[in-house]
Amino acid sequence: MCVATEAKLEATIFKQEPFQGPTVLILELSTATSAGHSVDPLASETLANGKSKSFVDILRDSYGIVHTIELRSIIKDAHASTFRSVGNRTVAGFVLFFPNYSTFLAKPGFYIEDLYVRECFRGSGFGTLLLKSVARLAVELDYGRVEWCVLDWNSKAIKFYEGIGAKLHPEWRICRLTGKSLDVCGA
Repeated sequence: MCVATEAKLEATIFKQEPFQGPTVLILELSTATSAGHSVDPLASETLANGKSKSFVDILRDSYGIVHTIELRSIIKDAHASTFRSVGNRTVAGFVLFFPNYSTFLAKPGFYIEDLYVRECFRGSGFGTLLLKSVARLAVELDYGRVEWCVLDWNSKAIKFYEGIGAKLHPEWRICRLTGKSLDVCGA
């Protein structure tokens, strides 16, 4: 299961309100458990009104889970103990993004600084989930775009981005001031 709640967003390392400054969405995975016992996520619970609710429905209603991904096979994660969150869930990846502004569109947007899914979890839909979460938020806020950079040699990432509908702009080049050149320009 993937868990991303408002409380998680508020607990980011940045002190701005969520989505007003740099924001990190951390993708945490856990098995469906209840009070330390394994639970079949498709099993249902009978409510007082006689209707039944699945474990997934309970998680969605109680914790704000919007997406669940059912894995076709168990993922072997040799480093699971290294990538544990406070809630003892496995961190599979993250996306770091912040607002920007397009004078061309006359609208704000989001810039994705980093999108990372750990190697053993790639190809399972988690990168798509993270990217679509940022895109969905941009649509809800009436932002004009979401943009990011990709290295020209990273053919797997380029194929992934094009597969979700992103357009590459080879006519654009990154300009950067850092280190001594930043110091000189900023003096």
